[in-house]
Amino acid sequence: MRAVSIIGHKKTGKTRLIEELIPILQARGYRVGTVKHAPHTLIQEDPNADSARHREAGAERTLLIGEDGAALFFDPAGDIAETIERAFAGFDLVLIEGMKHGPFPKLEVFRPSRTLRTEPLAGEIEVIGIVTAAHVALPDGVEVLSPRDPEGIADLIEERIL
Repeated sequence: MRAVSIIGHKKTGKTRLIEELIPILQARGYRVGTVKHAPHTLIQEDPNADSARHREAGAERTLLIGEDGAALFFDPAGDIAETIERAFAGFDLVLIEGMKHGPFPKLEVFRPSRTLRTEPLAGEIEVIGIVTAAHVALPDGVEVLSPRDPEGIADLIEERIL
C-alpha cells in the first residue's frame, strides 16, 4: 500500500482534487482508499451503545452497519503509517486529505489568500508537487501542476508514488 498526503489550507480545493483523482486512478486499475485527517476532532461512540460495549469487552474491531453506510472502529496503532496500513491492507493507494506533518509524500494544493497565506508550504515542508494556478517560486524538484489537469496530477502520483 502506498499513500500520498494532499495538503493545503482550508478552501484551497483539496477535497475536490481527491474527488477528481479517485475515478481517474480507479480507471487506471488501482484500488484507492481515502483518509481524512481530523486533528481536532475525535470520533466518539456513545459509551452506552452496544458497539462500544463490544469494544470494551475486548473486540479488536467493531463494524457498525446501517442502511446508509458502515463505520469501522478500532484502536489506532501508535504509528499513523501502521494504522493506515492496517486499515487499507490490499489497497494500491491511499489518498490522505491533510496530515502535512505525516510520514507520507505530500502534494500541496495552493491558492493565495489574504487571510491565510500568500506563499505555499513548499520549501517549509518537503512536497513532490504543488497544484496551483498562481505563479510562485519553488524549490528545485517541485513540480507545478494545474488544478485543471487532474489527469496530469494522477500521472505524477503514478510516476512518483506508485
